[in-house]
Amino acid sequence: MTADEQAKEGLATIPMEGEDITPKKDGGVLKLVKREGTGEELPMTGDKVFVHYVGTLLDGTHFDSSRDKGEKFSFELGKGQVIRAWDIGVATMKVGELCQLICKPEYAYGSAGSPPKIPPNATLVFEIELFEFHGEDITEDEDGGIIRRIITKGQGYSKPNEGASVEVTVEGTLDGHVFYERELKFEVGDGESFDLPVGVEKGIMAMEQGEEALFTIKPKYGFGTAGNEKLGVPCGATLEYKIKLTAFEKAKESWEMNTPEKLEQSVIVKEKGTQYFKEGKYKQASVQYKRIVLWLEHESGLQEEDEKKAKALRLAAHLNLAMCYLKIQEPSHALDSCDKALELDPTNEKALFRRGEALFAMKEFDRAKDDFQKVIQLYPSNKAAKSQVSLCQKRLKEQHEKDKRIYANMFQKFAERDSKKQAVAKTESKENGSELMEVENGEGDTEVKE
Repeated sequence: MTADEQAKEGLATIPMEGEDITPKKDGGVLKLVKREGTGEELPMTGDKVFVHYVGTLLDGTHFDSSRDKGEKFSFELGKGQVIRAWDIGVATMKVGELCQLICKPEYAYGSAGSPPKIPPNATLVFEIELFEFHGEDITEDEDGGIIRRIITKGQGYSKPNEGASVEVTVEGTLDGHVFYERELKFEVGDGESFDLPVGVEKGIMAMEQGEEALFTIKPKYGFGTAGNEKLGVPCGATLEYKIKLTAFEKAKESWEMNTPEKLEQSVIVKEKGTQYFKEGKYKQASVQYKRIVLWLEHESGLQEEDEKKAKALRLAAHLNLAMCYLKIQEPSHALDSCDKALELDPTNEKALFRRGEALFAMKEFDRAKDDFQKVIQLYPSNKAAKSQVSLCQKRLKEQHEKDKRIYANMFQKFAERDSKKQAVAKTESKENGSELMEVENGEGDTEVKE
C-alpha cells in the first residue's frame, strides 16, 4: 500500500491542508505557514537560498532532515536543483518563515520514488525554514562584483556571446536615482559606445531571451575610480541596472566557421578594432583583436597562402592587443601578448619594443633594457629604443642609489643597536663588579683577616 493509499484508508497522521500554491492550481503543492517571516522581499529565480528542512511521508515516517545533519541546506532557486515543489514553495517564503509543504508525487519524485526511503507515487511533507537568500554571482572569479537577481525567467538555454547582436532595455540607478534609461540594439563588446560599463555586457551574456533581471555592479565592473561625469556617476559607485533582453542573434562561434570565413571575418574585426583604437576606445579594440586570436590560434593544416594570412593576422592581433593593454595600464597582459607575438616572429621590432615597455612599467628595468638593446642591434635606426635604454640605465642607477641608502641606513641602525648593546653590557658588568666588591670588602665575615 502506497503512502497515498494509506492516507485514503485513514492511516495518515498528517492532515492534507494548506493553500494551493501551484501555478496551475491543481493541488500539487499545499502550503501551510507555521510562523510568519519578516520583511516584504521574496527570493527570485537564481537566488541562492539557505534553509533547514525535515522530510516525512504522510504516515509521519521521517526520511531526511538537515537539522539532524547540523548544517543548513542551500541551492539555487528555480534551477531544477531540487524537486519542483521546493522551487515553487521556497519562492513564496520570507526570511524567518517556517512552513509546511505537502507535495504530490508529480511535484516530488513521481512514480519512481527515491528508494529505499521514498516509495513510488509518494506524497511528501516538508517542514522548511528560510534563513537567508542572496543573488547569483555571475563573475568568473566569484568576487561578488556582479550579482544577478532574475525578475522574469527567460526562455531556452542559449545566451548571447561576444559579438552577438542584442536588443535590450536598460535602466541604471544609483541610490534610487535613474541616471540611464534606453532601448538599445548593439553588438556585445561595443557597449562603451553606448555608455555601458563592462559589468552590463557581462550581465547580458548571462541572460536568456525574454529574461528581465536586476544586476548590482561593483565599481570594478562599473565605472571604477574614474566614475562617469557625463552620466553623473561619481567615482567608486556601486550601480544597479535593470535589464530586459528582448532578442539576440549569436555571433558565429569558431567551430561554426570554415577557414575562409575565419580569415574574412578576422580582416573585418581587425579594421573595426583599429577604428576603436584611433578613437581611444582601447577596451573595445581589444575585444576585436581577441576574436582574431580565438578564431585562428588553433587552425592547422592550412594551405600555404592561407597559413601566411592567418599568421599575419594573429601577429597583428597580438601586437595590437599589447598596445591596448599598455594604454589601459595592464602591463602583465601586454607582456603575454608580446611573448605570443615573438613566438610567431622572434625578431619582430614592435613586439620587442612593446615588451620592453611592459617590463619597464613593471619596474623590471634590467629585462626591459635587454629588449631595447635587442631592438637596437636588429634595427639600429630605432631612436626610441636608444632613448629607452638610456632611461632604463637612469632608473637602474636610481634604484642602485636607493638600495645603497637603504642598506647604509640598515647597517647604521645595526651598528647603533650593537653599540647600545655593548654600552648596556659594560654598564651591567660595572654594576655587577661593584656589588661584588661591596661583598668582598664589606664589614661582614667574608673579609679575610690575617
